[in-house]
Amino acid sequence: MKLSIWQVDAFSGRRFAGNPAAVVPLEAWLADEVLLAIAAENNLSETAYVVRDGAEYQIRWFTPIEEVPLCGHATLASAWVVFHRLEPERTRVVFRSKSGDLPVERAGERLVLDFPANTLEPAPATGGAELVAALGRTPRELYSGWQWLALYDSEAQVRALRPDMASLVATGVHGVIVTAPGRDCDFVSRFFAPAAGVPEDPVTGSSHTRLVPYWAAKLGKTAFFARQVSARGGELWCELSKDKSRVSIAGQAALFLEGIIDI
Repeated sequence: MKLSIWQVDAFSGRRFAGNPAAVVPLEAWLADEVLLAIAAENNLSETAYVVRDGAEYQIRWFTPIEEVPLCGHATLASAWVVFHRLEPERTRVVFRSKSGDLPVERAGERLVLDFPANTLEPAPATGGAELVAALGRTPRELYSGWQWLALYDSEAQVRALRPDMASLVATGVHGVIVTAPGRDCDFVSRFFAPAAGVPEDPVTGSSHTRLVPYWAAKLGKTAFFARQVSARGGELWCELSKDKSRVSIAGQAALFLEGIIDI
């Protein structure tokens, strides 16, 4: 069986930056073990699969070792493939996922994701010590959830973190967001998820479904320009909806590769 594949650098207007994602359109869902095997072979933080569903598409995302319920950069990459390769006349697409319907619109050079907002809870007073030790620096604030969040005082502190990945895995936490005010943006972040096979994700759309409500409460505004300060780096333009239930996350994308895989 031959399948088309595209690799797109998401949340960057240039190649070799942002977060690379593979996108594989399918006529029908293949067995999960095949989807996982392709993702492991790609060895990117995410491979997205899309299947036509009426006028829209179903979408699923796989890291090299597991399926995840939500992924921003691979959804952005999938929208790029729809708009630039599969259906160039379209300006809006809805991806149907385990996290609900995820609309994406073209807005000039940017693609705008519409994702559900997520909240955080303060970490238990006696919890988080192992996580803090794995990060290597005590944060000012710590919050728990499916993705934990650690607040630091400065962008420099976030950039300087060198977490112990084995120790992060041992905590049992799926992933941890580290964040701080930015020097030339509203806030910066990094994201570590070694338990999911992604030691450091270059740019993470899903983490901004938590970061945007968090910084909205902290800064008293709803629109933000954010940077993810990984080695590759990425830029995101985000906004919290009036009812605080949705987060729009916009970014650019650049094609790196298109071809055929044989399975």
